[in-house]
Amino acid sequence: MSDLEARPDEALCEAAPAPGPRADFHPARVVPLGGVRGVTVERVLPQRDLPTVGAWCFLDHFGSPAASAELPPDIDPHPHIGLQTVTWPFEGRIRHRDSVGSDVRIEPGQLNLMTSGRGIAHSEYTVPGAPAGHGLQFWIALPGNRTGIDPHFEQHRDLPVLELPGLRATVLIGSLGATAGSGPARRVSSPAVAYTPIVGADLRVEPGAAVDLTLEPEFEHALLVIDGELAAGDIPATPGPLLYLGSDRATLRLTSARGAHAVLIGGEPFGEDIVMWWNFVGRSHEEIEAARNDWENRDLGRFPGIAGHPPEQRIPAPPLPNLRLKPRTRRFTRNPTDT
Repeated sequence: MSDLEARPDEALCEAAPAPGPRADFHPARVVPLGGVRGVTVERVLPQRDLPTVGAWCFLDHFGSPAASAELPPDIDPHPHIGLQTVTWPFEGRIRHRDSVGSDVRIEPGQLNLMTSGRGIAHSEYTVPGAPAGHGLQFWIALPGNRTGIDPHFEQHRDLPVLELPGLRATVLIGSLGATAGSGPARRVSSPAVAYTPIVGADLRVEPGAAVDLTLEPEFEHALLVIDGELAAGDIPATPGPLLYLGSDRATLRLTSARGAHAVLIGGEPFGEDIVMWWNFVGRSHEEIEAARNDWENRDLGRFPGIAGHPPEQRIPAPPLPNLRLKPRTRRFTRNPTDT
């Protein structure tokens, strides 16, 4: 995933305490990605009041009804540090190439996980003739003791599925359990490499279903409805906003009269302050500035070239703001709600 905003907002996301159970809606904002097609996406993370959910720190919904009904524009080589990118398409195809030698097609039903570590560069191009794109792209912040690891890329074609009456949950990362009525509990785990306690799952809920998900109480969770209508406990949710559920929930009942498609994300509240700017996640203004300078100075030790792209084919970094990057904190304005 790439942040193509010409003047990206800075965000220093302060370490988050466990908030307790909540039911807060955070609206998506339509963000222009640029390019000749004027493509837009719906961005649901970060929010000014909610910069992270666990280590999840960025989430774009592309091809949604409120955004452009096509893939993001072709994106030339650009850098990342301090994060993992997760691409989860529902429709469309993307060619991914990166500086560790990956050259793969990203297709629906495949998890594509790129770990930047100290630095990686990649490009994303639409596959000619592919249908209009629709899907999600996320960032996961790496903990401080992993930000210097070697970059790598992994693709998982056969993710584990938690299948129970009324529910088909594809576990993208981490583990998820559920019960249905009085039936036995089941739990499945993704093979994707995670560096913090985290979970991400694609949920397909059938009409008339009532399913109890088993949650990690120390995790905070959020739910994004992609299509249909879904109730989390007694809180109805529809496509668009992110429903933040807080922490301290051992179970979550999902019901749907007409069926729904949703995504659940969660994890332990991230215990470190992080600075997010452009395509970088760091710990300080100086770290972000150093990464920007290394990209602009074409430091091939940190950001090697990508096969198939000439050196001049790259996205330049936008200028840093005149002021130092400053904290962005959580500001819960609603009363906690235990559903």
